[in-house]
Amino acid sequence: MYGRYNPLTAEQIQSSLDNYLGLILSSRHTTTAPAAALARCTRQQQQCVLEWVRLLIRENVEMAYQFTTYAPTALALMDENGLSDWATEALDIYDKTGLPAATAHLQAVENYAAAYRRKQTSLSLVDIQGVLQTFLTGLDGRQLKLAGSEVTFTDTETLFLPATLHRFVRREDNFFFYKAMAVHLWAQTWFGTWRRHLSTQLAPFNHRDRAIRLFHTLERLRLDACIARELPGMYRDIGHLLTLFSEKRIPTGWEDIAYPLAQPNATVDDSYQLLETVYTWKVPDPVCYQGILLPESVEQVMKWRQADDKKLFQAELAQLSQNQNVSTASNPQQETQFLDETGFPTEQNAPTPSPTSNENSSPQHHQSPAESPSFGIEAITPPSSRLIPNLTIDGQPISPSENLKKVMESIVQDNGSIPKNYLLFPDSGKYFETGDDTIAAAKTASTTLPADKAIFLYPEWDYRRQHYYKNWCVLREVEVPLQSEQFVTDTLQRYHGLLKTLRRTFEVLRGGNQRLKKQPFGEEVDIDALIAAYADAHSGLEMSEHVFTKIHKTARHLAVLFMVDMSGSTKGWINQAERESLVLLCEVLETLGDNYAIYGFSGMTRKRCEIYPIKRFDEPYNRLVRQRISGIAPQEYTRMGVTIRHLTRLFKEVDAEIKLLITLSDGKPDDDGDNYRGTYGVEDTRQALLEAKREGIYPFCITIDTEAKMYLPRMYGAVNYTVIDKVQQLPLKISDIYRKLTT
Repeated sequence: MYGRYNPLTAEQIQSSLDNYLGLILSSRHTTTAPAAALARCTRQQQQCVLEWVRLLIRENVEMAYQFTTYAPTALALMDENGLSDWATEALDIYDKTGLPAATAHLQAVENYAAAYRRKQTSLSLVDIQGVLQTFLTGLDGRQLKLAGSEVTFTDTETLFLPATLHRFVRREDNFFFYKAMAVHLWAQTWFGTWRRHLSTQLAPFNHRDRAIRLFHTLERLRLDACIARELPGMYRDIGHLLTLFSEKRIPTGWEDIAYPLAQPNATVDDSYQLLETVYTWKVPDPVCYQGILLPESVEQVMKWRQADDKKLFQAELAQLSQNQNVSTASNPQQETQFLDETGFPTEQNAPTPSPTSNENSSPQHHQSPAESPSFGIEAITPPSSRLIPNLTIDGQPISPSENLKKVMESIVQDNGSIPKNYLLFPDSGKYFETGDDTIAAAKTASTTLPADKAIFLYPEWDYRRQHYYKNWCVLREVEVPLQSEQFVTDTLQRYHGLLKTLRRTFEVLRGGNQRLKKQPFGEEVDIDALIAAYADAHSGLEMSEHVFTKIHKTARHLAVLFMVDMSGSTKGWINQAERESLVLLCEVLETLGDNYAIYGFSGMTRKRCEIYPIKRFDEPYNRLVRQRISGIAPQEYTRMGVTIRHLTRLFKEVDAEIKLLITLSDGKPDDDGDNYRGTYGVEDTRQALLEAKREGIYPFCITIDTEAKMYLPRMYGAVNYTVIDKVQQLPLKISDIYRKLTT
């Protein structure tokens, strides 16, 4: 006698399949072969197949039969998760293009299995971005961003890495591959690869591309030596990676070139000098983690960063002097020192650079000391350890602000020292358009808000200055006006058929150890279902076979927060589609049991940002929530960064292994009365999303904006958004997108 965990026999499986597929069984259709093959599978695999047959037969009997025929092959090539993905995709294809395409998909199971195996062993940048970002944060230098790209390079602000790696079977090796590329790009920014304008330095060479590749080889050798001194463990990991690729650190014949570049005092100038020697040599093949150099991208980014750093540095010095009541007229030449980690001044090991042709050498306007005093500063080439600035004015040590420390470190990282023309004491009124009055402005704005409302202050990111405006945005929680539930009732009636299908599909994903009732087979008899079936039979109706209960053991420990655009541009069809989508989502999520919340957002200017709680995490889906959904109405503008930061804060209080932030929007960030629209708003939103990722939150965007592909990849990444062509499709697609995101 077979127990509940013993595999079913071929006869038992065939009996179940014949019962399901009896409508189409003929001489052409037989379940004998599939049943015999499934009899060699585990009981868990058998039950997985039978469950999917039961689900598919409700959509199309022929599709269920095709699945039955090819399911043994699928299980021989994939695990149960792969089989479920294969069947789910067949359902999607059937919904979109019909039975022939779905059948072709099922018959091509070998191709699907091969792609599935590649996906299982591949590693995406999104998957490891949080870990890699944390690793980079622990290194010296400015905070670097990560982004997916077809080529590997850096512009000194962002490390552009492949969106996916599947070079190795072991995910650990693919992760080391990502890490090696990231460290090499970081080393370029920290050890001075870009402290000379590469475009200018290459002018004497006839073949520019050849010179760039040779220079890159020289710098790679120098940077490898720097990594060996600073990060010996990482250097060993890179060696392991080179072994896997069968590559050599030093190209054959380059040993004499590599030696001087490996010395501790070697700089980028040594690479430029050696470039003249190797220019006529054959260009070595790049090693696996080397990437490419794009000087134009770097020089453009550095140009505006250096200009902003200079203004910020001078403004901070002016503010510091005013705070300390220093008379610069009596002592115009002050001194700024840098101390190493032991607390002793660093040696003056590099001369103050002479003016060059770049921005740092702009003509100086000389005034009398009383009108425009200047600061003196030690010229520093950064040692391997992070510099600790120690500022003195009138011989007295001054504690610089965190902003001043960061801007000095950024200047030194880009230039090797702080250029002399940065030290002219500017007219303080000229440099404080966006100074520390931002905090006072936010506080002043907040005092005009009702005292009984929840008010929050959040920073905002200025990509041009590469710093935050502290307490810049004032956000308050606003209650959604309650409306009749009639809208929810009408929506459920309108999408009755779709909702039934969604619930059936989502039932397969249901998590936790839940006892499912009315099952065709299971561990125990469902007494209520049996009584109902018996009553049906007694009345002359067909007796249902769904009279068992079973334990559903698929664990789902996730939390999802929906961020809904309530700007004025959602008026009309868009607002209706958003509300309908939320109604359907709530219905199917209640089936799943996932922890979820819904917040709307809008506002006008940074002083009046508004967020609308529609359903909080700890709030049940009840009549009040349905009335809020009915009351969602278009408001004003779309300042997204502050909303994302607030929702990230809320997410910190939620216990979940997986946290999803799904934005539902009709357009890009926008606001009235300041410069938020355009690049500024996109970059602030992107920065807020990066902050969320560092907190373990995975963002995704669903939009109906046909121009979204112009800006969403920058904000969310290449694969973390979807564009729906017609607003009417939104309710039909959003639940399907959620299902794919959470499986």
